Amino acid sequence: MILKMKKLILLLLISYPMVAERVFAQEAGENKVQTGERHEFTIANFKTESGVVLPQARVVYGTYGKLNAAKDNAVLLPSHYMANFHGYEWLIGGDKALDPSKLFLVATELFGNGDSSSPSNTPEPFHGPRFPVTSIRDNVEAVHRLLTEELKITHLRAIVGFSMGAQQAFQWAVSYPTIADGIVATAGTAKCYPHGIVRLEGQIAALTTDPVFANGEYKEQPKKGLEAFAVVWTGWLFSQEWWRKELWREGAKPGTTFQSFVNDLRTNFIPGADANNLILQMRTWEVHDVGTTPGFGGDVEKALRSIKVPFLYMPSETDLYFPVGDAKYEAGFMPTATLKPIPSLWGHTAGAASNPADAKFLNENVGRFLAARN
Repeated sequence: MILKMKKLILLLLISYPMVAERVFAQEAGENKVQTGERHEFTIANFKTESGVVLPQARVVYGTYGKLNAAKDNAVLLPSHYMANFHGYEWLIGGDKALDPSKLFLVATELFGNGDSSSPSNTPEPFHGPRFPVTSIRDNVEAVHRLLTEELKITHLRAIVGFSMGAQQAFQWAVSYPTIADGIVATAGTAKCYPHGIVRLEGQIAALTTDPVFANGEYKEQPKKGLEAFAVVWTGWLFSQEWWRKELWREGAKPGTTFQSFVNDLRTNFIPGADANNLILQMRTWEVHDVGTTPGFGGDVEKALRSIKVPFLYMPSETDLYFPVGDAKYEAGFMPTATLKPIPSLWGHTAGAASNPADAKFLNENVGRFLAARN
């Protein structure tokens, strides 16, 4: 059974082109979904913050539109958990916040997603569980090299990030405070706070207790562990009220039950995902903290005060991953922040336009924010 809602949940985590179709192209005659062009950038002897040097670090990215002669129309879209570069197509189009006929959009993929350098595709001595934990700063530094060395871009019109993309947006604002005219972060914070670490550790524990996992040396994917991980992850994805109101029924085929819906998620949550890749990106999520940027001595409040660029901060009011209270706390130290929570029952997924109302809210507010910068 293929459910529209099932596609939404799967693609929120991995790729999004069908999410954009679901939200914006349900009826014939609507605008064609943007697809982008795939590219790769390789860095020789890339030194990670852990001190491990990857002989070849590969960053996969997609581009939409054309870079103008002045090279001043670029927008960076850093990816979220296990996503590929299609993850922002809900925001891309002539009638949306990011018009590729006017802008050059660069959508990058995080280390560990299975396409960029990851435990699953890196040869020994860094294959599988031996791949180093890469930080959000490692990802930012690799993309900075991509922009400046390959694309010859030294300034951005904007940076827009959702979830782990928002974590990257915060890090860009601290590490490179004048690189962009404006920054947007949806459903993500400047630091992974202790409760978030506990949540992620619970998901890792669910996956790794499968004996097939074998400390990451598995010969086949740990199916039972992946199913347990999926159930734990799903419990945090939407708000409690979303579940109580049975909003999962939207788009479901007649006869769909709660049990069949949850079983679909348990058995096919992130199709084709590699267990070590899933864990690597959770570790990247856990260690994120702009306060540990060199020069700030572990002080997240000091790092937030250093942000100079206009910053649109859009948490979801019902996010269980990145609670709105954490966003309000952080915004209090950000002199350039506009805090605009997303009024939604769709939990974490609201930050990526998981339904038409949230898509409209995000596109309108992001569009206005970026228009004011130009």
